[in-house]
Amino acid sequence: MKLYVGNLTFDTTDQDLRDLFTQYGKPTEVALVTDRETGRSRGFGFVTMGNAEEGKAAIGALEGKDFQGRNLTVNEARPREDRPQGGGGGRSFGGDRDRGPRRY
Repeated sequence: MKLYVGNLTFDTTDQDLRDLFTQYGKPTEVALVTDRETGRSRGFGFVTMGNAEEGKAAIGALEGKDFQGRNLTVNEARPREDRPQGGGGGRSFGGDRDRGPRRY
């Protein structure tokens, strides 16, 4: 079961998360999400537990609990949404769109 873990300090390491979640089962994968440009943690990550029972135990024990001075958000990870490529959020900056004919 893959879990989302949020509200982490920027100093949290993969090993910190692995150690925390080992109390509830066997984490098979731990991944902190980092900024592409700076390499700095973005304050969240994902932990894959060995099975659903371990994942649910971790959620029940850790959701809202203090870890390194922050209250964790822990829930089942949702599938990643497809997003448009190229940035800009689909907005066009093409100028006079929908303004009608130009008058000089």
